[in-house]
Amino acid sequence: MTEEHSTYEHLSVVTTNMQIDQTQTSGGNMPTPSTSRGIELYFESAVVIIGFVGTAANALVLYAMVASKQHKKHVLVFNQNALDLYSCLLLVITYLAKLFNVQSTGSVGYSLCMILLSENLLWWGIDGSVINLVFVTIERYLKVVHAVWSKTHLRNWITYVAAVCAWLCGITYNMALCYSTTDVVDGVCYGYMIWSRTVRRF
Repeated sequence: MTEEHSTYEHLSVVTTNMQIDQTQTSGGNMPTPSTSRGIELYFESAVVIIGFVGTAANALVLYAMVASKQHKKHVLVFNQNALDLYSCLLLVITYLAKLFNVQSTGSVGYSLCMILLSENLLWWGIDGSVINLVFVTIERYLKVVHAVWSKTHLRNWITYVAAVCAWLCGITYNMALCYSTTDVVDGVCYGYMIWSRTVRRF
């Protein structure tokens, strides 16, 4: 029992001395670690590179589908690649803005925060892509398991409505979520982080 107590006292003295030393050397402010920005810089650079690769790959697939005239036969697959292309392109744009540390000041900064820095536009495509994958799965299931029924009942307009619905659902969901949980505080954009006002409404 006395060993635990003495160890605790020793640790508290060490941490108190470290806090006093840091206060004296930095003028009262705690020093910020420079390695966290370095890691963040590497991460954002890697995301931009991945986004470039994804953009090029999806653009190539879309070009191949249009060149072979398969985009009319496989509307939902074409839409899936279009959503993925959009997501990769917005991934590059969003993380380039973060990489260059775009400030959120004034009305332009607020708009940039709501639309770009909060990743709102990016998540339009990601959520739309998930919804479209559900539609592709349902379509493939119906064509394989219920082949006769799908030939007589599954019309082209249904697949076009499903493709448009994937875009609209992703946009609507993210706009509502982003505008209720995103704000600019002291020039810093906090995307999808402010939940207290949303909880208070319910």
